[in-house]
Amino acid sequence: TKTLTITTPDDFHVHLRDDALMASVAPYTAKQFARALVMPNLKLPITTVDQAIQYESRIKKALKSDAHFQPLMTLYLTDNTSSDEIKKIPEHQNIVGIKYYPAGATTNSDSGVRNIDDRYDIFELMEKLDVTLLLHGEVVDSAVDIFDREKLFIDRYLARIVETLPQLKVVFEHITTKEAAEFVAAASTNVAAT
Repeated sequence: TKTLTITTPDDFHVHLRDDALMASVAPYTAKQFARALVMPNLKLPITTVDQAIQYESRIKKALKSDAHFQPLMTLYLTDNTSSDEIKKIPEHQNIVGIKYYPAGATTNSDSGVRNIDDRYDIFELMEKLDVTLLLHGEVVDSAVDIFDREKLFIDRYLARIVETLPQLKVVFEHITTKEAAEFVAAASTNVAAT
């Protein structure tokens, strides 16, 4: 007889939120996935290693018996994220990246970065420490059609980030356009997408 074994998949972009909502949502994720990359855009964003560790603990507590499930934690990049905080990340194997949100672009993004060019110091350190950059890739400009925001993000920012920091691991999150798919397909193996 032939046997087909299906490996338990990972979810590399999940919003578990917090408190009662997390308690009702997280068990469904844990039932289906071995690991999940947890987004940090809570009402009070996860901006420090200590907060990420506490959030991971709350997730595991909400799951109780789902010991096989491993949440992979991320930090929320802000205009005030310090290099000292970034330097702590490699000490924690379950904190795997930093999420960039343009300020005002999406749910709970008010604490996001106002000007991505101002954070190259952090990106350079991330490259050096092998910390992954997770990008919510869109420009926030009311004059730009919502369907063009991802492509403009590539043209204005992402292409330069990838060129300037070729060893930086980058994940272009939840892409939706042909241009984004083509950009990632043509980029180095350090660039991926969800």
